Amino acid sequence: MAGIVAVVGRPNVGKSTFFNRMIQRREAIVDAVSGVTRDRHYGKSDWAGKEFSLIDTGGYVVGSDDVFEKEIDKQVELAIAEADAILFMVDVEAGITGMDEDVARLLRKVEKPIFLVVNKVDNAARLEDAVEFYNLGLGDYYPLSSINGSGTGELLDALVKVLPDEEIPEENLPRFAVVGRPNAGKSSFINALIGEDRYIVTDIAGTTRDSIDTRYNRFGFEFNLVDTAGIRRKSKVKEDLEFYSVMRSVRAIEHSDVCLLLLDATRGFDGQVQNIFWLAERNNKGIVILVNKWDKVEKETASVKEYTQKIKEVIAPFTDVPILFISATNKQRIYKAIETAVEVYNNRSRRIPTRKLNDLMLPIIENRPPPATKGKYVKIKFITQLPTPYPQFAFFCNLPQYVKDPYKRFLENQLRKHFDFTGVPMSIFMRKK
Repeated sequence: MAGIVAVVGRPNVGKSTFFNRMIQRREAIVDAVSGVTRDRHYGKSDWAGKEFSLIDTGGYVVGSDDVFEKEIDKQVELAIAEADAILFMVDVEAGITGMDEDVARLLRKVEKPIFLVVNKVDNAARLEDAVEFYNLGLGDYYPLSSINGSGTGELLDALVKVLPDEEIPEENLPRFAVVGRPNAGKSSFINALIGEDRYIVTDIAGTTRDSIDTRYNRFGFEFNLVDTAGIRRKSKVKEDLEFYSVMRSVRAIEHSDVCLLLLDATRGFDGQVQNIFWLAERNNKGIVILVNKWDKVEKETASVKEYTQKIKEVIAPFTDVPILFISATNKQRIYKAIETAVEVYNNRSRRIPTRKLNDLMLPIIENRPPPATKGKYVKIKFITQLPTPYPQFAFFCNLPQYVKDPYKRFLENQLRKHFDFTGVPMSIFMRKK
């Protein structure tokens, strides 16, 4: 389980600048999904070979001071509940403010590692000014400058030491995560699958805190079903269900092979569902979209077709995704959902022999080569699939820099047309021959 690090603090201390610097540290980043719920951001970073997720709990409130305080409290409490370590950021220019003291008061009661980060320290005079932050009663502090990055190394060295190590699952069973916004019917779906079902092998409790893994065997295929629905109410936290469901989904998505994205047919493929979809896509997971509560929707003749079309418009260009219409309460098509997830899992691990790939793709490319740029012609000579957990293809050519996205999409569509990669994101790389 990769660690989760929350960046807290009042608005305008430089949390977002720090966050952006952190997640751009490496190219293979899962880019930040902005506005997952209003303006909390979530991204991946790593340091010294240790990966962690970063939440920026942005200070987004507009209005009077008391509204401010309430919201900041809520943000900090949520971060405290979900994170493995907390970075509390303050601003050396402003010195200690009343709001900093409020946050510090909340943090002093917390049993988790807390790092006091004094931002905007970019010269010797400011380094001296930073001393006053000892008065917050949180011990030592880390002076740094988010803008130019000085001082971040020392902070990160200390941070990765306290983060949990990856838990290696004992068995390498495929993991199917059931994700979606609250009240979409995730629990009913899982209960319908495993309720009176004799296929169950064992229960593994809470591998990732609030998600529950169930070992499941169906169609002669064994897998772990990850339920993100069982949110245990945390008494101390003013419940912000949306944020929890997103954090829960984030964790479940990162540690799954296939995501069953469940949505409520009566609410549609709304913003939060879209965010969860793109999160799964950016993490290169297999995806099956399940439109639940289909029995509650007024049907016209083209309902399924229209609904499918609407979803595909939103998820374009990645439209090669199975969409099933189910009802968890009536058990309508729930086994079909699992069968489809198994197919997507197999598609994700599909390997195409190099020779077959070249025999098929090179004539297609010859027929429709990349458009010439500045009078230069791109010649693609050789194609291979990279040895990664999901489909990535390298196309070797003389001028990789001239191959633009539309042509890469054309290549992807051809691969999808001839080989079954339904439900699986794919990456195309141009390499110098």
